[in-house]
Parts: sequence; C-alpha cells; structure tokens
Amino acid sequence: MNSLFRKKNVGQILDEIKSNELAEGANLHKNLKLRDLVSLGIAAIIGAGIFSTIGNASFNGGPAVVFLFVFTAIACLFSALCYAEFASTIPISGSAYTYAYTTFGELMAWILGWALVMEYSIGNIAVAISWSDYFTGFLSGLGLNIPEYLTMDYLSASRGFEAVSAKIASGIELSSLSRTEQETFAAWQNAPSLGGGFRLIADFPALLITVLITSLVYIGIKESKNVGNIMVLLKIAVVLMVIIVGAFYIQPENWSPFAPNGITGVMQGVSAVFFAYIGFDAISTTAEECENPQKDLPKAMIYALVICTVLYIMIALVLTGMVSYEKLAVGDPLAYVFEQNNLNFMAGIIALSAIVAMTSVFLVFQLGQPRILMTMSRDGLLPKAFSKIHPRFKTPYISTIATGLLVAIPALVLNLTEVTDLTSIGTLFAFAVVSAGVLFLETSPDHDSSARFKVPYINSQFIVPALLLFALTMAYIYDKENLIAFITFKDMGEGLWMSFFHRLPLWIFNVSAVFISYQCLTKKLSLIPIMGVLTNFYLMTELGVHNWIGFGLWMLVGLIIYFGFGYQHSKLRKEFQA
Repeated sequence: MNSLFRKKNVGQILDEIKSNELAEGANLHKNLKLRDLVSLGIAAIIGAGIFSTIGNASFNGGPAVVFLFVFTAIACLFSALCYAEFASTIPISGSAYTYAYTTFGELMAWILGWALVMEYSIGNIAVAISWSDYFTGFLSGLGLNIPEYLTMDYLSASRGFEAVSAKIASGIELSSLSRTEQETFAAWQNAPSLGGGFRLIADFPALLITVLITSLVYIGIKESKNVGNIMVLLKIAVVLMVIIVGAFYIQPENWSPFAPNGITGVMQGVSAVFFAYIGFDAISTTAEECENPQKDLPKAMIYALVICTVLYIMIALVLTGMVSYEKLAVGDPLAYVFEQNNLNFMAGIIALSAIVAMTSVFLVFQLGQPRILMTMSRDGLLPKAFSKIHPRFKTPYISTIATGLLVAIPALVLNLTEVTDLTSIGTLFAFAVVSAGVLFLETSPDHDSSARFKVPYINSQFIVPALLLFALTMAYIYDKENLIAFITFKDMGEGLWMSFFHRLPLWIFNVSAVFISYQCLTKKLSLIPIMGVLTNFYLMTELGVHNWIGFGLWMLVGLIIYFGFGYQHSKLRKEFQA
C-alpha cells in the first residue's frame, strides 16, 4: 500500500527537468512567451461554447445566464490560482498529473492522468464532430455539397435510417421530417455497400481536421504557436464585432423577465457553460516549452480566464437582448440572432469564424494530451515510446501520433457528442484535486515558494461554515419544497430507490461540505483552495448520476491498466526498491 502513495518531491522533479534539458535529444524547444500562453488559453476557452452551447444555456436560464458564466468563472478562478502555484513551483509538462504526484502520491497521479486523457481525447472527439458539422454546413452555403454518407458517423446513420423508415411506414412523408432526419436517411440509403450488410459511412471531415492538426503539432511548438496566434486574433475580432454590431439591435424588453426559470433554469446550463471554460489548464502542459514558466504560466492562466469571462458575459447580454431567450435553443445562436435581424452577411462571417474557433480549440487540446502522456511515460507508468522526443522537431512525436489516432478513429465512425458531460466531469475532478493539493503542497517539507507565485492566504475558519449556512438558508427560502423532498428522501416519481440514486451525488457533496467546514473551523485552512474544492465538487453533482457512473467506469478501466502495467514499471517504485 505504501508504494501506491509514494510521492515525488519537488526537488526531485526539478532535478529531472535539468537532466532532461541537458540530455541531447530529450529536451523540448522553449518558444513560448507570455502572449503566446495567453493566446493558447483564449484559444482553448473561446470555441464551441461561445458559438453553440451558449444558445441552449440562454434558453434555459434567460438573460440571467450571465450569472452562470460569473459563477463558473469564479469556480475556475479558484482552480486557476491553485494551478498557477503548482505551475510556478513545478514547471513540468504533466499538468495536474504531476501536481498530484507531489501531493497525493502515485495512485492518485495515475487517476488524474487518466482523467485528463478523458478530458482531452473525448473533448476533441466532440470538437472534431462539431467542426465537421460547421464545415459541411459552410460548404453547403457555398453550393458545395459533400455526400451525406461521407459527413456522418455510422451509428447516427444506422439509427436514423431505422427511425425514419418506421415513420415512413406509418404514413409520414419524408419531406415533412426534420433536415437531420432526412440527412441520416439519405446517408444510409445512398452509401455504397461493402458487403455483409455494412456500408461506407464515415465522418471524413472530422478525420481531415484531426490529421491536419496532429501533423501541425507533430512538426513543432513554434509552428503550432504561430498558427494558433493567428486564429485567436481572427476569432477575437469576430467576437468583438458581434458585440459592437449587436449592441445596436438590443431591445431591452427582451431582458425581462431576467431569470424566467429561476436559479434552477440558470444551473441547467452548467455543463454546457463549463465545457466552454475547460482548457485553460492546457496552458500548464506546455511548461517545458516556456521561456520563463515560473513567471509567465500563472499570469497567462489568470489573464486568459478574465478576458474570456468578460467576452462571454457581453456575448450573452447581446444575444438575449437581440432576440427573446425563448428562441435561442438552436445550434448556431450567434448566426441565428443576426439572421433574425436581417443581417445575413454577419451570419456568414460568424459561420466561418466558428470553424476557425473550433480549429484553435482542437489545436490546444492536441498540444496538451501528448505532453501528459510523455510525462507519464517518463515516470514508467506508460511504455517508454511515449516519452521519445523527435530529434529534429523536438516534439513528443510517438505520443502525438497516438493522440491523433485516439481522436481520429472514434470521430470517424462513432457519435460521441452525447458524452460531452464526461469531459466536464473529468475536468472538474482534476480541478478539485489540484485545489486540494495546494493545501498539501504548502505543508510539504521540501516546499520553498519564496520566489514563486503563491495562492494568497485567507483564513477560512468562519467564512466557509457561514457560506454553507447561507446556502442552506437560501435553499429553504427559495426552494423549500425541493429541499424538504431531498432531506426526507421523497419519491421523485421514479421509485424511492431511483430517486435516492439520482440524489446520491448531491448527498455525497453535502456530507463532504460539512466535513470540510469542520476542518476549516478547527484548522484555519486557506480559503481559495477550499473554495476550489467545493465549487468544482458541487458542479460535478449538477452533471447527474449517469455521468458519475460513466466516469466511474472510465476510472475502472484506468485502474486495470495501472495495475496491469504502470505499477510494475513505475520508475519511482523501482528507485525505492533499489
């Protein structure tokens, strides 16, 4: 059991960094400055969220969705400050994985690393599929139509064909069905047969973007940086244009009622909004390619988060001001509101910029994943090939190829957009653990943060218990019926057991919150890390029990891999045995 929780001390990690830098062929190019890091952060945050998911979030929460952006940004800010302390103390590419290794030990480090694989890989599969939809739609607008069976995944076409066939058999006309239903039917019907009942149906645009971006990441960090910076400038220009032009078409009456569905409606969009924010942590994966990581990484994380939050809030106010929130349940809300105001030229510009925005998100995620695999490989938890550095391009090329395959193959044939929440729950888990890790880092005997960024200490002794009491009071005042139903295990209409099952994540959070409050009261813990733990843990409960089950299954697979390979080959374990 002791070997599962052996830790790497900070001094040991810093020595490893120096040895890697001195070893010929083992070091990465240091090309990133502060502006490049901020650009990477903005590239990761302003993507599909601002061009698509913000619509459904506004539909559920009304104009009050701005509070959800603020709440989510605050939750991320707590985590960003904790990430910043770790990044300035341990400037290595492993991100949360390495941070957990120094504070919680090897087993938790593996769990965090495996959660990050889910964050980046599944997240990029969803981005690749979404990019394909925008790209084919944009080409269609130019009169260039790709056959449906080459722009859709196999499962969607198969299921869609069966569903539409049943409707046609019942007497419903194909022309009366939605565009999506007609496309899935046509994809299956027109696809070339491969024999044995199989047909040639695959999302080739998703494969195309994966190959292109993976090739760029393979070539080098400098090239990736330059392309990323250009894309960020383009999409920020478009976002600012949307805000400025849209401001002239705002009708203040659309902001009333401001919160039509109350706090419940606002919080319904938490998964979509948080998915828009994930990725700022990807900055930390480039630590070994920064010119001055201990100074620039903390600044970049905070700057990127603040800039993007301001833009998100302004966009939300413009959207809900131009068109009633009731009309915003669409996949392309930015283009839609301008179409509704007869500004079709703006809709076209937005459609093109959405492609650029999602390409930049894809780029940052494809940069981050290989560097995490590289660091895990250096520690022996993954095969040595994953830590090999290309002699010319100075990139972890085996890890980059593996990441490309991990995204390309599922995006080509599977419809994984429904597992977007898994990306969010994995990221929230990582954020919560990193926040908790700061409390352990500061008590580490070899920790010296005298010349580095440090999370400001604020005594949580009375603040956290007071906040817990305040939250309970507000719940009683504004949602008394649901509070009583929760406490008394009242049946939600699904049976008593299922009702309890769905409430289980929130019960776990409540018990944990009481325990943490007691620890704050007795041990005067630092407030910011504690708030990072609580806010991220609470956001996890909003994702539903089914996502917890999916997350648990993913972790189970990870543990099987760890005990089957990583535990036996762990570099740290071998050092202790020697």
